[in-house]
Amino acid sequence: MKIKISKWLCLSLIATTLITGCTGSFDEINTDPDALSSVPATNILGDVLRTTTTQQGGDMDGYGTYAGYIVKIQYLDDLAGLTPSNNTYGNRWYNCYWGNKQLNILLENTEEMADGNKNIRWAAKIWKNYLWLYAVDTWGDIPYSEALKGEPEEGGILLSKYDAQQDVYTDVLANMKTIADEMAAGIGSDKIGDGDFLFGGDASKWQKFCNSIRLRAAMRISGVASALAKQTIEEICGNPTKYPVIETNEDNAYFWWQGSSPYFEPWYDNKRTRDDHGLSDIFINHLLGMEDPRIHIIAKPATKDNEYRGFQNGAAAQPQLNTVSRIGAIYRDDPSGFTPYYRSCETFFIKAEAAMLGYNVGITAADAYDKAVRLSMESNEISDDETDAYLAGKGKWDNTKTRIWWEQWVALFKENHEAWCLYRRTGVPTTNYVSLRSKYGSAHNDQPFRMPYPQNQYLYNMTQLDLALKSQGIVDYCWGKQLWWDTRTGVK
Repeated sequence: MKIKISKWLCLSLIATTLITGCTGSFDEINTDPDALSSVPATNILGDVLRTTTTQQGGDMDGYGTYAGYIVKIQYLDDLAGLTPSNNTYGNRWYNCYWGNKQLNILLENTEEMADGNKNIRWAAKIWKNYLWLYAVDTWGDIPYSEALKGEPEEGGILLSKYDAQQDVYTDVLANMKTIADEMAAGIGSDKIGDGDFLFGGDASKWQKFCNSIRLRAAMRISGVASALAKQTIEEICGNPTKYPVIETNEDNAYFWWQGSSPYFEPWYDNKRTRDDHGLSDIFINHLLGMEDPRIHIIAKPATKDNEYRGFQNGAAAQPQLNTVSRIGAIYRDDPSGFTPYYRSCETFFIKAEAAMLGYNVGITAADAYDKAVRLSMESNEISDDETDAYLAGKGKWDNTKTRIWWEQWVALFKENHEAWCLYRRTGVPTTNYVSLRSKYGSAHNDQPFRMPYPQNQYLYNMTQLDLALKSQGIVDYCWGKQLWWDTRTGVK
């Protein structure tokens, strides 16, 4: 269900008008009578959601490449996400910490009236923890327990230590359970407001999103913290009334863009002036090999011969442009299109894998797989007849986790960060390969394990960063030890 917002200009960037404190007469002289002395909580939430989506939703060169979906077909330089440095993607790091700081302000401003602001406070807390999970899955060890404590009243910590990934995960999952239990006791009556660009103010959907992200995080660590993963997943699946999750496409966590400048959907906005990206050879080859009907939605055939054809990641020379498939219309041609954060099919892929692990999730792996594929097909506007044929043909359930992972990979298209996480955890797609143009030559045989820490950490927090680099054995910014939950072997 689309959530069309008509008050973007009122809500965007308004949080940046918060007045910083001054002293003495200087405060009086420099007070702007037209500036806002406080900002409505819904405006802060809206700005954080929009900024996060701009940073994550616009990705094509980074996660989109790492996940095996998208490749550059023009200007084949050494950057474009293929060999990132510490100057690449620093805005995403900044957004995680800036977003958490803004949401802390929201919580401070609503603390005195907590009973009348239950829903928006829950939304803020859920998004805070979402940002922390995004950060730890992107970089590995991160400043967490000492982060955002630079003010004297907060501890005056300017050089935050880096926390181990396991510690961050344990704390975030505990936080999310607390939120889930509080919401299960009764959703508030307050309105979240126009700043809820994700769910249109529907607190029940925030509740489902909270538990769905818990499922995702628990499955992510199932290979290294099996007891916590099993406990979390069985608790949620065993009590769907208390812990509802996203199970229908109507409840998908989609951020719908306004569709006018400057709030175009990011992939569409890129397409307006650029034609730098096509679809990967491994993605197109998989869809063709599986006779997957989603190919007609996900991709466009090459204009030269109306054939579906991908391109190699980092090939030596750019292709004849009319020989390469571009991204499908529903994903890139709509100025008011969507950026996905969580789809209902993911819930059932998780349940299918959990059942394979022996967890009690109230559904068999076969039935959960069938449901997941059908939901993905439905969201891609594939007919029931085509879906039935696929599930009876090459998409037929074969009682393996690998079958789940391949289908999940296809279904996650445009959730590029999550697909990159899936690849690092499972090794699917197994046909993925390191950029052919890597400046590191043969030093690495796999896509980056992490994003590089940003330049501002090298400039202002080098002592703590150096400890984190050494403890993780980081080399060439992105490799070294794999992330905590990445248990693959033979990659470097």
